[in-house]
Amino acid sequence: MRAAVLHEIGQDKLEVLDDVEAVGFGPGKVRIRVRATGLCHSDLSAMSGVLPQPAPFVPGHEGAGEIVEVGEGVSHLKAGDRVVVCWLPACGVCPACKRGQTELCLAGFMNAGTPNFRRPGGDLFGFAGTGTFAEEVVVDAGCAVPIPDDVPFDIAALIGCGVTTGLGAALNTADVEAGSSVAVIGCGGVGISAIQGARLKGAAEIVAVDPVASRRDSALKFGATKAVSPDELADAKQQVTGGEGFDYVFEVVGRSATARTAYENTRRGGTLVVVGAGAMDDFLQLNMFELFFDEKRILPSMYGGGDVLRSYERTIALWRAGRVDLEGLITHRVPLADINEALDQMRTGAALRTCIEI
Repeated sequence: MRAAVLHEIGQDKLEVLDDVEAVGFGPGKVRIRVRATGLCHSDLSAMSGVLPQPAPFVPGHEGAGEIVEVGEGVSHLKAGDRVVVCWLPACGVCPACKRGQTELCLAGFMNAGTPNFRRPGGDLFGFAGTGTFAEEVVVDAGCAVPIPDDVPFDIAALIGCGVTTGLGAALNTADVEAGSSVAVIGCGGVGISAIQGARLKGAAEIVAVDPVASRRDSALKFGATKAVSPDELADAKQQVTGGEGFDYVFEVVGRSATARTAYENTRRGGTLVVVGAGAMDDFLQLNMFELFFDEKRILPSMYGGGDVLRSYERTIALWRAGRVDLEGLITHRVPLADINEALDQMRTGAALRTCIEI
């Protein structure tokens, strides 16, 4: 079968090969025919080494498709079922799951260390234990979440990561208060989803911050009340908040420099939500006096900060009701053979989300 492979960390191009085999099928596993997958910035971060990931590997973790085969012991799924791939399934028995913090379950991360692809040259890993830049993938049954027949594969793929992460940051982690002021730094697919979440919660002012003009224009269409470049943020802060700072600031880039900017633009007693996934050696510096004196809440948001399955269901309900726009997030479509074109679209900021059709 075909799959896009990164041979070494640090390479900026993927090679589409037709000699890859999805392996590991057995009890408790399912085989999925991938129909659509989104390109998430986390895939680029894994390719560059910002996020830890063994190589060689097949990127992709935001996918949807059909069950081809189910292993022994899998009773809730059958061949032909339409599913979204969940890269962070909850085991239900670990301390985090028992506390109701299923987004902190580590069971899914354990899968990332086991190869789930093979080619004549040796084993391949799947990013985050999945690897959806492939025609087929074998995953634990808990990673395959059934979706209703009226949800297209491309929409379902977005729900698998970016939309759930962004919406959840506003709805779950921040629990944005109606009438509040919000700034979102970084307006790709996840940032736009955070904007939609803040709008749903009734934020009065939503300022989108991004260096790419097309993304700023898109942010206005999705609910931002103002869109500015990073060097215009200080003026926006003055105009919208009288210089006090925003009630909520979402950092959706994953860099200490933008997190520091987000902190400085959060009002005293306000909330900074860290959504971007950054590097382990990139440190955010805060002095102990400001941390005490400003009383700003710093809330990291992992995968939307809530129960993933409930978040999927909520997103589908909001999409059906026309309360969130998911179709509009897909600005580009490419076949798997042109995956490197999708990478360029992400790196330049030309795309909010590129759907890779497999």
